[in-house]
Order: sequence, then C-alpha cells, then structure tokens
Amino acid sequence: MYKLISSTLLVAFHVGFTVGNSLKYTHYDPYTLLELQCDQCPPGTFVKYDCTAEKRTECAPCPYNYFTSEWHSHKDCQYCSAVCKELQLAKHECSSTSNRICECVDGFFLDVEFCSPHKECPPGYGVLQQGTPNSDTICGECPRGMFSNVTSSTAPCQRQADCKKLGRKMLHKGSSTHDTVCKEKSPLLCEIDVTLCEEALFRYPAPPENWIMTLIQILSSTAVTSQQINKVQETHNALEQPFYLFKLYKSRSKADDSLTPRIKDLKECEKGVFNLLGSLNLTSKNVMTLMRSLPGKRVRQEDIEKTLKMCERPKHLMKLLSLWRNKNKGNTIEGLGQLKMGQLPKMIRKRMKKLGQFLTGDSMYSLYQKIILEINGNRTQPVKLEILL
Repeated sequence: MYKLISSTLLVAFHVGFTVGNSLKYTHYDPYTLLELQCDQCPPGTFVKYDCTAEKRTECAPCPYNYFTSEWHSHKDCQYCSAVCKELQLAKHECSSTSNRICECVDGFFLDVEFCSPHKECPPGYGVLQQGTPNSDTICGECPRGMFSNVTSSTAPCQRQADCKKLGRKMLHKGSSTHDTVCKEKSPLLCEIDVTLCEEALFRYPAPPENWIMTLIQILSSTAVTSQQINKVQETHNALEQPFYLFKLYKSRSKADDSLTPRIKDLKECEKGVFNLLGSLNLTSKNVMTLMRSLPGKRVRQEDIEKTLKMCERPKHLMKLLSLWRNKNKGNTIEGLGQLKMGQLPKMIRKRMKKLGQFLTGDSMYSLYQKIILEINGNRTQPVKLEILL
C-alpha cells in the first residue's frame, strides 16, 4: 500500500527509502497533485507505468539486446553497446541484466584500446607477475642462485642445482642464464666406442694392401670371431673395413687389450685433441649450434643436454661427436670437414678447422706409418705430434 506524502512533508523522506527489498522513487501524480513513493523496477526490467494512488508500479522485461543492471525508475533499458574487437573474446554475453563484457585472448592485455601481447622476459630474467587480460607481464632479474635460460611470458626464475646436496662435483658454475651443471655419478655414461684419433687412424684414406689382413691376424686370438670378421668384410667396402673391424674389436674386448699397447702413440694424438678442444670455453648454446652445424641426422636435444650435464670438458664434445657418428653411420673426420661454418663463432670455426687438419695432416701420417711398422714387428722411434693452437 502506497503512502501519500504532501509536498510540504517531502523533505522528511529520501528517494532511496526502502520497504523490504524494494527501493522507492518519488513520482508526482498529476491527477491527485500528490507526490507518491513508487516501487523501483528490478534489474532486467524497466518502468512501464508509474504507480498511482490505486496501483503499484508496473515493470516490463527489457527487450532483446537491452539491459538494466540495477534497481531503477527509468522508462527504458540500456542498449548492449560493447562489441568485441580483434583479439578479444566475450567474457560475458549481453543479458537482460548486464552489458556484454569483452576481454583480450590469452597472451594479450588491453593496452589503451587495443590488445597487445604480454611482454616476454629474456634469459636471465623471470616472471614476477604473470600478465592478465588487463595488465602486462612484470619481469625481474634472476637473483643470485637462480637462473632462467628461456624467453617466456610465463616462466619464473628457477633455482640452480646444488651439486653438494646432490653428492656430485660441479662441472660448470651456473649464471643468471644457465643452470649449474653437476657431474653424474657414473663415469661410464661418458665413454665412447672409438676415439677421434683411432677413427682417423683406421679410416686413413690410403691403407696398405695388407692392412686388413694384418689386423685380422692380430685380432684372431681376441673376442672377435671369424664369422664377425666375415660380416664386416661383406657389409663394408675395403676402405671402411679396418675401422669397423677395430670398432667391433673394442666393443668385444674391453678386458683383452692385446692390440692397443701396440699403438700406444695414439695417446699422444688424443692428448693433442684434448688440447685443441679443452681450451674452448663453449657455452651450452655454442655446443647446440655446433651439433646443428653437422650434416645428416641431428643428435636429439635431450641427448645433448644429458651429455652436457654428465660429461666433463672436453669429453662432452667427444661423446656428442661419437653420438652423431653412430646416428648417421658416418665418418666423423668427413663430418668435421662438412660443418656449416657460417653458423659458428669465429673461434670455434678456427679450432674445428685445426682439428680437421690435425687428424688428416702430416702428424697423423707419421703416426700411421709408425703404427703399421709396429704392427708388422719393426722398431721405430716415438712419433712427435705437432699441434699449433
């Protein structure tokens, strides 16, 4: 039931005076010349007819694509005006009680009137606060003991590995862009089947005619059987047979080292390779680039990362080159000669070129001649291997 209020008493009542859950508004009735307190209409409706002394306010639903979001006394509804722009989606569609609400898609935020991509934090920086549809990413430099090796709009800095807690030795100290690399407990994981010097020797481009037969005679008393020797001869050409026969020998005769004492000068060659590669201060990124520069099938990234973690320098390069050779059934010496040098830093290009020259040059030829004579029972003077760094 409505209260009749004279204009002189209006000051005693507030337009927002409520009875129960209904809000009121003041309406002047031209017929009675009185001011009435009418019920407001709820959200989703509008005032079709004001109240009278005999009737309550009559409300009607908002038409399609119109809305009201609060209790009110208006004679119409508001138009759903929001139209989602490019890179925006409707968070809430228009309804009788709310306007359409648009927001930027994932990975973007509203920058003035347009959706801009969230900032990506570079390596060395991590995400302090992820971006939202209304705010950009906040980046912060990784503090000491933390790192980030990715460019990302979501990744925070990570804590570097604690080698001491893991019971391992530290191989490479971490930085703001790289994790600390700890040595794996098992050194066997870094072993390779054939060293670069052994491969260069047994793949020498001009072997003597009796080279393979001499090897067969030496290996006849080892774990290599005649059937295995025959298979090597059937599967590979004459130039490749010495290498694959020696490779088979090494895989089968770890306890029986009847051949390698005869070629002890290989240790000097391998020391030279270590000098060439060991002085290279390669980052993980450098190593990845070097492996991608080799021809043929690539070594898997997870295998590269595992090798970097478990192998000391420069054994990690030896292991990776061995993985590449076995994956491609290739020739490492030829592979080094086919490196895509343009992708590599100058120092690495220079060192890889010297490595190839060392493994195919005069020093290796002298070693090759000496070992052939040694295998055939002749005494020679030790070979001096010259390496220019």
